Amino acid sequence: MLERQQILIDGDWVPSAGDGVIEVENPATEEIFATIPRGNAHDVDRAAEAAAAAFCEWSQAPLNRRYEVLHRLADIVESRADEITRAIVSEIGEPHSIATGHQTLSAVAHLRGTADSLKDVDWDVQAGDTLVHRAPAGVVGAITPWNVPLLLIAMKAGAALAAGCTVVLKGTEVAPMSSFLFAEATVEAGLPKGVFNLVSGTGPEVGEAVATHPKIDMVSLTGSVRAGSRVMELASASVKRVALELGGKSANVILEDADLGLAVTTGIQDAFRNSGQVCGGLTRMLVHRSRLAEAEEIAAVKAAAYVLGDPYAPDTTLGPVVSRAQRDRVRELIQSGVDDGARLIAGGPEQPEGLERGYFVKPTIFTGDPSHRIAREEIFGPVVTILPYETEEEAIAIANDSQYGLAGAVWSATTERARQIALRLRTGRIRINGSPVNPRAPHGGFKLSGIGRENGRFGIEEFLEYQSIG
Repeated sequence: MLERQQILIDGDWVPSAGDGVIEVENPATEEIFATIPRGNAHDVDRAAEAAAAAFCEWSQAPLNRRYEVLHRLADIVESRADEITRAIVSEIGEPHSIATGHQTLSAVAHLRGTADSLKDVDWDVQAGDTLVHRAPAGVVGAITPWNVPLLLIAMKAGAALAAGCTVVLKGTEVAPMSSFLFAEATVEAGLPKGVFNLVSGTGPEVGEAVATHPKIDMVSLTGSVRAGSRVMELASASVKRVALELGGKSANVILEDADLGLAVTTGIQDAFRNSGQVCGGLTRMLVHRSRLAEAEEIAAVKAAAYVLGDPYAPDTTLGPVVSRAQRDRVRELIQSGVDDGARLIAGGPEQPEGLERGYFVKPTIFTGDPSHRIAREEIFGPVVTILPYETEEEAIAIANDSQYGLAGAVWSATTERARQIALRLRTGRIRINGSPVNPRAPHGGFKLSGIGRENGRFGIEEFLEYQSIG
């Protein structure tokens, strides 16, 4: 049993003011393997005071100092990559062979990329005879999710620190161990006291205290629409800035002339990453009706190829979802697809055979209608819905008929045709013909998918304010 008994405030590991602990469950075994302090508003107050006191010095730190600190942070995290990866695998169940790159090394790369992006920010420009200066927003409250716990800390804290802000982190209580390991790395990297602080606890007790604290100037959250709406509501009372990366129901538009085999298999791989627990997963697959039967056959073969089981087994390619509640919600939505008359191509709501323990869900493919719940609600599990269309105009209309707008994809025989379609989609990040995600390009969404952007210089600029001097 791992027991974390202290939180990081003003550069020191200190006891939490809260009572009790939060238990951390392994979703593959259903066993408790760790505990963390159940913090409270007093912890947030101490952390915010420390961050506010440290802001003046850190906000004036030279860019080369911030650059060096971020690279040291990346080096330290990389040196502890195996320890961190094993912690994350125990928390969320992603297969170890995948999690090393997806969870841990991606965070290392992001920290280095953020440091390297400092030179791309226009810190000072002239507007006539007026100097326009980019200044750090102040103390940032960062609230991070459980699906990629270390990466989202690196994205938020890394960009905020690069901007010259100080940070109060409320890491996820579902998968909290990497937040403690990251906090240890900030101390080892030589961040001044108070520049980075860690408070652990639940959303209602700690997250809401972060959103309302008078010395926290900005809140950056990745999470559900409900959590983002609540933070926005609470932050509005003190007119805090908010940056929100929320849900998604992303469309994978496969045009009639596309390489169907590549588009379908790549789309399912994207949607089933981390057992489908990714906000930008391509969970709506739009296929021309003339090629629907072919697409269904390809999708069924791909789904059947996934191997569920022990996340540490080398042949496992799909782990559990994160909790019993998450499993039950995903299964309920799968059952709704069956009840609504969608055609089940692969998977289903039943417990996978041979896996009596653990929160496993069968990789599931439907062919459905845009009105079905499975085509409209974010499922956050390994479920893809194929949606047939007749014309390009109908495909664009179906893709845009969503309350979300986080990510998407377009496949075509020609890049130019795919880009013309992409320009008509109301979504923040669109990949053409399976192009890799560019970590320097902005990530964020339209509509209920949130406010603001992350990655590269755009992520740094999210934590800056304009000053006009002259």
